[in-house]
Amino acid sequence: MSTPDHLTHFDATGQAHMVDVGAKQDTHRIAVAAGTIRMKPETLALIQSGNAKKGDVIGIARIAAIMAAKRTSDLVPLCHPLPITRVTVDFELDAPACSVHCRAQVETIGKTGVEMEALTAVQVGLLTVYDMCKAVDRGMVMTNVRVLEKHGGKSGDWTADL
Repeated sequence: MSTPDHLTHFDATGQAHMVDVGAKQDTHRIAVAAGTIRMKPETLALIQSGNAKKGDVIGIARIAAIMAAKRTSDLVPLCHPLPITRVTVDFELDAPACSVHCRAQVETIGKTGVEMEALTAVQVGLLTVYDMCKAVDRGMVMTNVRVLEKHGGKSGDWTADL
């Protein structure tokens, strides 16, 4: 059993293992994550205009984020493969902050949560923005990638202090 001072991905001898979720009940689980990429004003203007050399930056980043959520267990070694029922990804252009904000919501009906899938979606969405715009701005900075909320499961609801 997990206690607040016990890391669940290690056994009693300190060996890494995948957590056994077999005895858990299937519940509707939701996780929301967010993050930001800061850039030069001219880079943000290029994204906003839709005239980036590689195409629709936000549209492609959205598809990449959705694909990443579905492949999280291939990227993070101890994550369970999950039957994801829904992924939504939204981007907000923030001209005053010269930033693009990404927010992902992932849902499943299963035995374990989807926080890792939501975080992976956000990070890959931001990485895709970077990849598509790096020719004009290699100094972009990804920041504040975090879980905002989770719902479902034995531990119930949780919301980050913002």
